Amino acid sequence: MFRYQLLIEYLGTNYKGWQIQKKNKTIQGILQDKIRKLLKENITIVGSGRTDAGVHAIEQSAHFDLKNKLLSLDKFINSINHFLKNENIAILKIRKRTSNFHSRFSAKERTYLYIIRNDQSPSTINHNREWNIRNKLDLNLMKKGAKKLVGTHNFSTFRAANCSAKNPIRTIKKIQILKSKKQIRIRIKSQSFLKSQVRSIVGSLKYLSENKWNLKKFEYVFNSKDRKNCAPLAPAHGLYLEKVSY
Repeated sequence: MFRYQLLIEYLGTNYKGWQIQKKNKTIQGILQDKIRKLLKENITIVGSGRTDAGVHAIEQSAHFDLKNKLLSLDKFINSINHFLKNENIAILKIRKRTSNFHSRFSAKERTYLYIIRNDQSPSTINHNREWNIRNKLDLNLMKKGAKKLVGTHNFSTFRAANCSAKNPIRTIKKIQILKSKKQIRIRIKSQSFLKSQVRSIVGSLKYLSENKWNLKKFEYVFNSKDRKNCAPLAPAHGLYLEKVSY
């Protein structure tokens, strides 16, 4: 068998997430179907992780196994992108990998990017690609809250009620918050994330930066380990899986 890694870009707006579903349109489902038809093999795509409905990817990583070796990687990319041109999905790169490589379990770090537009007027061009917040946000307060989350902690407050992870302990390596004109970019790095963890964090940082919570309240919510105390989730359309590092 021959193993290949794909780097994939997609807009998740019209998809019910990454993971294949019987009755819904998903990124994995479309990719798997198109590659099977192109290569005439019953392949299975394995992603680095599951992005939720409406979430985008700047560089998702996945792998699949083939019985027959690809003779030209450039030809494969050109051909598969032709079949994906109307799907808001593109293959950025394909790499030959050994059987020891696994797109999910070999990953050492995942980076998620959340984009907020802090302005009275939403952007028409970036519709469904950023979260428009009209209230003025206190960036310094947001950064102070984010700093509390860096390191190894119990993130039970910031995990979905139906999260299947056995352990709520995660290590956030870095949270970077940058503002350029009307746009705030929140970049979060960790080896792995709980379900809805990033959107929960962003939603709670929004509450803090709007002064709906003070820093003491933010710390209380985080340390309570109680999902019921979490602020409302940030919407999926502002979230991007930016990079998976190996």
